[in-house]
Amino acid sequence: MGEALVSVVNSDAPRLLFSVVPNGGHAVSVQSTAKANVESQHVAKRVSLPVPRARVYKPGDRGGYVWELQRRLRFLGFYTGKINGIYTWRTYRAVRLFQYSFGLRVTGLTDAKTRAKLWKATRRWRPGGVRTVQARRVYRKTARQLSWNDIKLMAHAVHAEARGEPYIGKVAVAAVILNRLKSDRFPNTTAGIIFQPMAFEAVADGQIWMQPDRDSFKAVRDALNGWDPTNGALFYFNPARAKSKWIWSRPQIKRIGKHIFTR
Repeated sequence: MGEALVSVVNSDAPRLLFSVVPNGGHAVSVQSTAKANVESQHVAKRVSLPVPRARVYKPGDRGGYVWELQRRLRFLGFYTGKINGIYTWRTYRAVRLFQYSFGLRVTGLTDAKTRAKLWKATRRWRPGGVRTVQARRVYRKTARQLSWNDIKLMAHAVHAEARGEPYIGKVAVAAVILNRLKSDRFPNTTAGIIFQPMAFEAVADGQIWMQPDRDSFKAVRDALNGWDPTNGALFYFNPARAKSKWIWSRPQIKRIGKHIFTR
């Protein structure tokens, strides 16, 4: 019986098995299916590698993307703070407002869906661009103390009371609520002012819970930034519908849209 020649190979190298031949003959190598199996395993491993998730930006993050995020939010009027590349709580609140206005899940975190929607909404934004109309960036003391729920409730009131009015009329309604918040004659909370008995018709007829539109939120932001088209008014009424002698007796300041604003 002749001797057989068998190769010993490194387990990490491509495996070549030699044929068994009689003693004195020549060993002829043939590639086995083992190499193919090894390659298929490597391919399977490459395919099964997890795909990295898109980064979700949150308060505390810093960098160039946050800078651009703030710029784009300011372009739409949602962000009014400093452009500093830091995901501050003001940035967080601006993202929440953007998400709410565009029908996204309201988290305050900038995920892939939020980025895509924001980029689509700011197609005309360019680095260094300046909005043609900018609200004053001066916040009142009371405005700083407002919570997200306060702002949302104000937007509900603005939409219910002034939908169909020109935009300045919506800002005027928001300004009246803020003027009452500063006055000692009214409750010292936003909810207390809006739900004060007989204060707003929209509360009495249930329209306060209608879904506010984007302009209503924007009007609240402009009022918070210091725009008061009413020059300090505390009341307003529709002359075509108002029957109260008392409201007609109030000193009138001006008319905006269908409403007369008074002290």
